[in-house]
Amino acid sequence: MTAGNRKVEETTLANGLVVVTEPMEHVRSVSVGIWIRSGSRREPAELNGISHFIEHMVFKGTARRKAEDIAREVDRVGGMVDAFTAKEMVCFNTRVLDEHLETVFDVLADMMLNPQFPDEEISRERSVVLEEIRMVEDNPEDLVHEMFSKNLWGRHPLGRPILGTAESVERFDRQTLNNWFRHWYAPNNMVVTAAGNLSHQRLLDLIIPRFGERAATENGISEAPPLPRAELASRSKVDLEQVHVCLGAPAYSMTDSRRYAVSVLNNLLGSGMSSRLFQNIREKQGLAYAVFSETNHYRDAGMLTIYAGTSLETVEQLIRSVMSELRDLKEKPVSDEELRRSKANLKGATLLSLESTGSRMSDLARQYLYFGRYLSPDDRIASMEAVTQQEIQQVANDLFRPDRIAASLVGSLNGFALTPAHLAC
Repeated sequence: MTAGNRKVEETTLANGLVVVTEPMEHVRSVSVGIWIRSGSRREPAELNGISHFIEHMVFKGTARRKAEDIAREVDRVGGMVDAFTAKEMVCFNTRVLDEHLETVFDVLADMMLNPQFPDEEISRERSVVLEEIRMVEDNPEDLVHEMFSKNLWGRHPLGRPILGTAESVERFDRQTLNNWFRHWYAPNNMVVTAAGNLSHQRLLDLIIPRFGERAATENGISEAPPLPRAELASRSKVDLEQVHVCLGAPAYSMTDSRRYAVSVLNNLLGSGMSSRLFQNIREKQGLAYAVFSETNHYRDAGMLTIYAGTSLETVEQLIRSVMSELRDLKEKPVSDEELRRSKANLKGATLLSLESTGSRMSDLARQYLYFGRYLSPDDRIASMEAVTQQEIQQVANDLFRPDRIAASLVGSLNGFALTPAHLAC
């Protein structure tokens, strides 16, 4: 199929594995990602963190390769292999010169098909992940975001940490990992995407001998959408010099057309140096060094969050200033000039983000996983350009209601308590 001036090809194997490619003939590299349709969201509470743990463990050796062999074979041809776990997906990816694609893909496929999960490596990696969890506790910006997500989504799996907890990670053993791996790392739960100097058939020729005979598994999972809550939470850490603030509200899902209006609103509110939050809170008042807003969209939910770090003496002033910005968006249409600037910024960010093979490969996967089809950059830019001042104001009034705003604080609070009155907008 074509998407604007881009050629995207798609094949679904008999066992359900989906392959999507986009050629970029002007480059010498190829990026390939194997995407698993499962992230921390699909974990039961007692196994919270298992997707992330397995992501680490597949690098620890296969039936054919030790961990050191995996690293050396990829390094030998100047390639890279990486992975990440998110709320709704896990990705293993590689970037390599086109002439070495077969070599590195064989390593990547071996990791996806034949991990061994040796007991001694599970024990070692458990220690690594526990240190990773402690690192979040020691990083106030990470911690305040984790607290916010937990407060907003409550007991729903979206509110649980991707890393898991110390208690859940201690439960993982080889049998547990194998059971989870066999179910979710089946071909019908995989999407393989690639972009760069390759043909669709060349990738199929690598995939079919390795994955083509693998049997599909039963999915049968039914996910309930989250019910967001407007909760307030604080964590006192007396050794910190700043109070770290995260506040926000539930937004729209990835498939909701209003997400384009949220993107424009978020851009002008707190994404970049010309945004309202940056200009009014940092530049004019000097209340924070770091202040920004961001959005996260999921299959059936979303959220818009605002983060800032400030001193205890100015935290109330900062929160009042943020609420004033939200109130202003609700009460007054944005100016023509501000709307044009925001759309131009988003257009530039969208197009510039697609200049590398890795970003194209990731874009193909996210479009397929969420939409089951490919939305071209031109389609997305047209949707952004269609956003009106009235839509932004409507979205602001829908999102920024005092009964929907959640917040979390981390810092040396010295008795300061956040109340709903602070969040009146």
